[in-house]
Amino acid sequence: MNKVLIVIFVFACLFVLQKMSYAADTLTPTSSIIDGQQLISVGQNFSLGFFSPGSSKSRYIGIWYNNIMPQTVVWVANRENPLNDSRGNLTIGADGNIVLVDGADNRMWSTKSSRSIQEPIAKLLDSGNLVLMDGKKGDSDSFIWQSFDYPTDTMLPGMKLGWDKTSGLNRYLTSWKSANDPSPGSFIYSFDHKDFPELVIRQGMNITFRSGIWDGIHFNSDDWISFTGITAFRPQLSVTNDEVVYWDEPGDRLTRFMLRDDGLLERYMWDNKILKWTNLYEARKDFCDNYGACGMNGVCSIKEVPAYCDCLKGFIPKSQQEWDSFDRSGGCIRRTPLNCTQGDEFQKLSWVKLPMLLQFWTNNSMSLEDCNMECLKNCSCTAYANSAMNEGPHGCLLWFGDLIDIRLLLSEEGEQLDLYVRLAASEIESTANTGKRTKMALIISAPLALLLLCTIFYLSKKYTKRRTTTDLGRRNQNENQASPLFDIDAILAATNNFSVENKIGEGGFGPVYKGKLAHGQEIAVKRLSKTSKQGISEFMNEVGLVAKLQHRNLVSVLGGCTQGEERMLVYEYMPNSSLDHFIFDPIQGKFLKWRKRYEIIMGIARGLLYLHQDSKLTIIHRDLKTSNILLDHELNPKISDFGVAHIFEGDQAAVTTNKIVGTIGYMSPEYAVNGLLSLKSDVFSFGVIVLEILSGIRNSSYNHQDHHQNLLGQAWTLWKEGRAVEIMDVNLDLTAIPSELLRCLQVGLLCVQKFPEDRPTMSSVVFMLGNESIALAHPKKPGFFDEELEFREYTEEDCFSNNAMTITLLEARN
Repeated sequence: MNKVLIVIFVFACLFVLQKMSYAADTLTPTSSIIDGQQLISVGQNFSLGFFSPGSSKSRYIGIWYNNIMPQTVVWVANRENPLNDSRGNLTIGADGNIVLVDGADNRMWSTKSSRSIQEPIAKLLDSGNLVLMDGKKGDSDSFIWQSFDYPTDTMLPGMKLGWDKTSGLNRYLTSWKSANDPSPGSFIYSFDHKDFPELVIRQGMNITFRSGIWDGIHFNSDDWISFTGITAFRPQLSVTNDEVVYWDEPGDRLTRFMLRDDGLLERYMWDNKILKWTNLYEARKDFCDNYGACGMNGVCSIKEVPAYCDCLKGFIPKSQQEWDSFDRSGGCIRRTPLNCTQGDEFQKLSWVKLPMLLQFWTNNSMSLEDCNMECLKNCSCTAYANSAMNEGPHGCLLWFGDLIDIRLLLSEEGEQLDLYVRLAASEIESTANTGKRTKMALIISAPLALLLLCTIFYLSKKYTKRRTTTDLGRRNQNENQASPLFDIDAILAATNNFSVENKIGEGGFGPVYKGKLAHGQEIAVKRLSKTSKQGISEFMNEVGLVAKLQHRNLVSVLGGCTQGEERMLVYEYMPNSSLDHFIFDPIQGKFLKWRKRYEIIMGIARGLLYLHQDSKLTIIHRDLKTSNILLDHELNPKISDFGVAHIFEGDQAAVTTNKIVGTIGYMSPEYAVNGLLSLKSDVFSFGVIVLEILSGIRNSSYNHQDHHQNLLGQAWTLWKEGRAVEIMDVNLDLTAIPSELLRCLQVGLLCVQKFPEDRPTMSSVVFMLGNESIALAHPKKPGFFDEELEFREYTEEDCFSNNAMTITLLEARN
């Protein structure tokens, strides 16, 4: 009996030890962590294991301070894919990645590295960093992956936030949804610019806080002064050609930055005396730290209590009634309009937080005097300042349009950049002598000005008459194109004379401007630039062609303008820009979950099917790419840019051309090499877009350190090996509808097969995407599978443009 009890006791002790602790700091391919076990860093600063936040019953893998209570979690692995029970297992998979699987052996999270590792080891460091490394090398240079590159809501000393420009990695904080739910919340803390970096907090698309721009020495705000006054941490920022990053040097105290679920960003330090986290700093510490607290052209100050808003000099409240009721969010408008032709002047503002860089221009080599002249030359320029403080004030920074988020700084120590705001000359206080000189100059120039106005009026009437005759001829000439033509005066009025603040983009055609017609309709105007590769024939092709096409997934061209030397297209305005701005941006990509991406794929497919089969004409787009897929206010896709579209006549199935038009990364092999154009050329481009939507990676810029496969080749290889999920964008919910997602990937691979006869038609694509019961064929090797070896065999590298926004022309090789 005693022996039986001893055996039971030994087994019970072993079971408890196994469940309670796994004291090592390292995982190897032969070890794993189950619920109840932990990795503990060598200095016992941090623990890694399974946990449930707050009242939640879901289980997550996380990292927390080992000896601090209550539990303070600083990183979560599977924040979007929680475990429903305690049967999770963290281990190193056969591919060398750290993998979390559930009780049914489903992969819930992985490090997703594609690099080969001889001896994979996962180690929890004393900094709180979980690293995957090659045990044969054993140093920081051998890190294959690290949790510091993928922060959640907490920034630890030694962790970097910001851009690695070489790899394209962007590190930022994302809040939890709540104290009980660590999945990504609505707040993000990240860098807003690469050229003039400033840290901002966003709630969705809206900015709630900004640090002020980096001027080479400090952030243009009170915050940097308060940072450097605290000895517990030492903030650092590096802006080079390779990176834009912010970090804290590790100190002798435990500190952390945390983006809370309510959008507050706070700095905490552990106090050993009271055994509690104390708050050292809060980003939005006062009313004026709320982004745009005083609206456009307003200035916020807390030098007096309570905080108050004021208008910039020369501005008045937009709504005096709202202003008097202490609602200052409407901001201010100019009291006296600017008069660019008769001269404006500038009001100097010192010790202010410079306004947000919404529309701006910069030149780092200009002096302040040159900057003044540059701003005066542009009638849309509203303010200027030096761009940098390192090695003394230098450089030029221009603002266009309204100015927002200006505040008076509390401290007037050290050096700060001055802001020069453009005002009408009458708003500037001048000396009596200056006033007399100005008055005398006006008296002398008045007769000359009157003569000039009469001359302009006479020439204008003469030109208008001639222009009307010419335009009537043009209209008669192009009646068969059914393309309404706009008067240039209407477009100038709608776009505010093509002002810089109305410019919303730049493409191969030329600049694009937002406008509003007299009856209130918003429009987008594409203006053919003199250096554009798209000529008048392509211009008229697009106007006439798209006017005949009506489909919910095609952008509507309202008309064009061909007056004088101007060539313009007028589109319906798409408020959400183009698809590439979402899927290739790590922040914007979070707003496109799988269901919306699937709807976008289906919308593009239906639009393309209409062009190929259902319209009166059989049309090949020829330049289908993500930047030519526009998104309306509900993120519905609309195919745009038909300037190089080709119409098939009769029963034509294919044509051969010596003039190849398209964008690298989207053109099919037979078209790029031999000029063979068919409907299957568009199918190939569609397949590339599908793979880019699923992966969040641009095909033309994809590269891998271990092989020369492009995105198409990598996706096909992973699909063949049953690891297709590894190519998927991290912003997708991979557990929601895995079969639908993988089906889209397979359809995309069928579309990018090397030979056109193997690719499906668009009618088959729409049918396959919408019917899960249909068995799909196995895709063959894609075109341009090995980009370096295959693609360069038959094209000169400098013939193509890697800029997906540019239409490129080249002559095919015989």
